[in-house]
Amino acid sequence: MTRGLTILGATGSVGSQALDLVARNPGRWQVEALTAGSDIAGLAAAAKACGARFAAVADASKAAALKDLLAGTGIESAAGPEAVIEAAARDAEIVITAVMGAVGLEPTMAAVRRGAQIGIANKETLVCAGPVVTAAAKQYGATLLPVDSEHNAIFQVFPHDAPEQVERIILTASGGPFRTRSREAMRGVSVADACKHPTWSMGAKISIDSATLMNKGLELIEAAQLFPVDIAKLDVIVHPQSVIHSMVEYVDGSVLAQLGSPDMRIPIAYAMGWPERIATPAARLDLAQVANLSFEAPDLERFPCLALAWAAMRAGGSAPCILNAANEIAVAAFMCGQASFLDIDAIVAETLNMVASGPVATLEEVVAIDAAARTAARGLVARCAA
Repeated sequence: MTRGLTILGATGSVGSQALDLVARNPGRWQVEALTAGSDIAGLAAAAKACGARFAAVADASKAAALKDLLAGTGIESAAGPEAVIEAAARDAEIVITAVMGAVGLEPTMAAVRRGAQIGIANKETLVCAGPVVTAAAKQYGATLLPVDSEHNAIFQVFPHDAPEQVERIILTASGGPFRTRSREAMRGVSVADACKHPTWSMGAKISIDSATLMNKGLELIEAAQLFPVDIAKLDVIVHPQSVIHSMVEYVDGSVLAQLGSPDMRIPIAYAMGWPERIATPAARLDLAQVANLSFEAPDLERFPCLALAWAAMRAGGSAPCILNAANEIAVAAFMCGQASFLDIDAIVAETLNMVASGPVATLEEVVAIDAAARTAARGLVARCAA
């Protein structure tokens, strides 16, 4: 049976891989809507290729250009942040949220409020507004399926009907491109250096987050929202080969792990096909060729972003939102040359000290604290650039 599908962030890494699966499985999905941040050429090409009914670009200034690119196709188009929310609200059974950053909050909530099956690849949604989003999902009957390889791995081996059987959730981390470097050796690294992820092919922002280990910190916070366990039961281990995507340890000492090649089409396909499994072109895991799997504890002194995320998770309330907002500003500053790689964790730490955290109960409160944290972080970036 054909299922309706919307992809928010269709021109990015996750979105393009989701569309690859659509192309490989004709008749399985009818694409209702696609969105992009500003890449109208990529968006229009993707919409035409998959037969989407609606295309939206977040950049309002590109409305006319997108309309021209889609002229004669019958594909509706719109532009601006509200158009992305409209795309999420359209009638599609499955929504993949692959937009980057806190801008994914409102579109995700639009999909939640109509009870959609949501493949969450936008971790900031749960980091910034986890309790708000999960409460709404319960209220409206939406299904939250994690697309991140780590959370998807946990989802596959987690006892959803008996969470009390879990002793520990163990998130694996590759360690990023600087896993063996000293703190001093990271001082002058370039954006290109930080984006050279050893095992995964990802966009620049998430690659840099992996280099600082902030990505793993955000995943810790996300896991606390996705799985009903005490945060004391969440752990991280560095696993450079990225073969074991995460593990669940049970009270009897058993550890269940999900393994696979480092290809995002595996967890994307799981979220798009759930509750069925569908074929993917991912390389099959050859353990004899891999030969060795190694593990090590994360170094919180060389990678303080992970420690900052752990502290924000324990603090709860708006602290994770402040952490995420400051990190987005700091990483953007690093990417455009206004801050160094080691300035990232310093900016995040200082923002957490400057912006008071407290409980949050509504999306409006989340948006307000996000804006305050960004303002504070931008001031710190200006100081770095001076």
